Amino acid sequence: MSAPEVRDGVIVSTQWLEDRLDEPNLRIVDIRGKVLPPGSSPRYVASRGAYEAGHIPGAVFVDWTQDIVDAADPVPVQIAAPDAFAAAMAALGIGDDSLVVAYDDYNHIFAGRIAWALRYYGLDAVRVLDGGWSRWTSEGRPITREVRRREPARFTAQPRPWLRRTAAEVARILGRPDVLLLDARPPEQYEGKVSAARRAGHIPGAYNIHYARLVDASTGQFLPTDALVRVFAEAGVDVANLADEIILYCNGGVSCTAAMNALRLLGRDDAAVYDGSWNEWGNDASWPVATGQRR
Repeated sequence: MSAPEVRDGVIVSTQWLEDRLDEPNLRIVDIRGKVLPPGSSPRYVASRGAYEAGHIPGAVFVDWTQDIVDAADPVPVQIAAPDAFAAAMAALGIGDDSLVVAYDDYNHIFAGRIAWALRYYGLDAVRVLDGGWSRWTSEGRPITREVRRREPARFTAQPRPWLRRTAAEVARILGRPDVLLLDARPPEQYEGKVSAARRAGHIPGAYNIHYARLVDASTGQFLPTDALVRVFAEAGVDVANLADEIILYCNGGVSCTAAMNALRLLGRDDAAVYDGSWNEWGNDASWPVATGQRR
């Protein structure tokens, strides 16, 4: 049996997208990039050159390190302020009536970031391309080097505060049994063996679910529901009895959006992102830190 072309309003298949390339309200976002290992400089990279070499027809490029961030914030890659985000979307032709499909080539983390950002600012009609660029090209689907210019649109940024958390808000919920805190970084960073910040470890009480485990390495697609449930269970999280509130973090509020979308596929649409993540928490000695595996 083939996989469904749309899963729970979160992801769409390559076939679904190819069938709709000419739809007038469709906006495709190429947001390919990379996160380099701790200690690299720069660590955050956008793949504009890859876009220029070839992309899905009609796609616009978003530089995730510049176009949707607050350059004035000392914490790296924090989401842009409402007016700046709205202006960036409007210039790309993304408006209040658009249906956005985002793709990357990095386990859905950058596509997840722009999808979360759009949802945070009030646009629900956004999907992640399951399997991303690698699946699209491996299936021989159309690509182009042509850059389509879109007419500016009207994007109304209406923040939804419940989808974003600050360090102070996270600190206030530590130890509460009705809140689930998820760390989507690799295990060695969670345990404190490696760190992208001055301090190593994790936020006390957090469970560790590495975002890459949620994706089938052979296809680049999200795991089916039963496999996602097993991955969460192996981390100590029972998806049948999730806490009232869920907060996710990583290093920069980017890779944890893959875990956020996995939770959405499992029926939880209200998880929040701690935007500052370890870039903020790990560099501020006023916040508590735990190391090793969760006890």
